[in-house]
Formats: sequence, C-alpha cells, structure tokens
Amino acid sequence: MVKFYSSNLTYAQFDLIRPLLPPAKPGGRPRSTNLWAVLNAIFYVVTQGCKWRDIPGDFPAWQTVYTYFRNWRKDGTWQAIHARLRAWTRVAVGRPESPSEVILDSQTVPTVAMVQQAVGFDRFKATKGRKRHTVVDTLGLVMSVLVTAASLPEREGGKRVLQRLSELGAKVCRLYLVWVDGGYSGQPFVQWVMDRFRWVVYPVLRPEQTKGFVLLKKRWVVERTFGWWQWYRRLNCDYEALPETAETMIYLAMIRLMVRRLA
Repeated sequence: MVKFYSSNLTYAQFDLIRPLLPPAKPGGRPRSTNLWAVLNAIFYVVTQGCKWRDIPGDFPAWQTVYTYFRNWRKDGTWQAIHARLRAWTRVAVGRPESPSEVILDSQTVPTVAMVQQAVGFDRFKATKGRKRHTVVDTLGLVMSVLVTAASLPEREGGKRVLQRLSELGAKVCRLYLVWVDGGYSGQPFVQWVMDRFRWVVYPVLRPEQTKGFVLLKKRWVVERTFGWWQWYRRLNCDYEALPETAETMIYLAMIRLMVRRLA
C-alpha cells in the first residue's frame, strides 16, 4: 500500500491532469509505470524540498521519476499543463482565458553552493543567486516566468520575460496593461514595451516619506504569489543546476495550487 503524503494528488485531481499527459510512445512494451505515483513523487520533491535520490521507497524508483520530470520539461508538457489549468481556473471564477491586465515583478533568491550556472550578485538585495522575473494575472496566476542570474537588471529581465509572454499568442490577445514597480519605470523601458507589443506600462510607486508596510495597488498580487511559493521548500532557495529546471519547479508549484482549486 502506498503511504499517503500531504503533497499527493487525490484521484479527482489526477483525473483532471491525466488527459493532459503525453501518451506512451508507440511500439515496444505497454507502459507499466503508474503515472499517478510518478506525479505524486514529483510533487513530493517540490513540496518537501528533498533530493531526487531521497524520494521515499514507496514511490517508483527515483531514476524513473526524474526521467519523466526531465522529459516532460524538455518537450514542454509541464508548461502546456500549466497553461490549460490556468485557463480553466480563470474560467471557473468567471474570467476570460486571456487577461487584460498583468503585473510584472522579480524576486531574488539565493542559490546553493553547488549551483554554478547563471548565478550573479544582486547589489540592491545584497544576495548572490538568481532572479525570478515573473508576470502574473490579476488573480496571481503565473503567465510567464524567466530565471536569470541575480545580476541581470530588472528592466532587461522585464524585456525578456515580456517577450516570452508575447509568444503565448491567443492566450494574451486581450492584454493591454502591465503594472510594474519603480524598478521598471523610465521612458526607455516604457517606450520599448509600447513599440514592441502595444502594451501600456503603468508604474505603481511607493508614496514618499512612508515607513513600514504599505499596500500598493496591484503590486500586492504578485507579492502574494511569491508568498505562495514559500509553501514549497524546493523554491525557498534555488537548488537547480539549470535555470530551465528552476522555471519548471515554479510551474509545478502553480500546477499543484490550481489543481487543488479545481478538484
């Protein structure tokens, strides 16, 4: 009997994801791996923050689990699942699939010692690690994410993640407004976004001479999303050798959050 973990998917949640998983490759032996157990093992890693080799023994072999995770990262399966669940989540609360407004921000997180690729120093946050350039809709659901070295300026990272957002095509057909903080303000960045995508950039600045916490219009939405990630120990630091894997871990956290809402 498989032990129940708090990160496990229920049968109803798995039934929601199962049609979105790639079919077995034609030819050869029929697939014998239990995909429900594979997904539970992957979500266990994201939630508990353990190493792949330390997956509990009542899950499939860690090599099998990691192979599915890696293959689905390379072929875009995780992003496709995330996009479909995001559309369903928006429709479930009466919103169109394509948002009209999004919020752009970045989060700097430290990397562990063994991570060497795409690592830099963010002098404003005094942190050595990576930066998560993130675009969310007004529900806080991730539209696009880009992981870079922490030394990359916010405006340059903002350009790259907005370019990635524009590649979603019909999924952002209604988009016209991008909310940002003061780090993205400035005529060159605002004009670049307008010329390239025909989107309006609206900076929300902190009132002068204020101290302590201030609730800023729209900006609190993306900060709440960053807070959701704190429930996933694999995201508290960046443990991933590749930035692409770090991005996938974020999509996985959001997949689990959305599927729990939908089922």
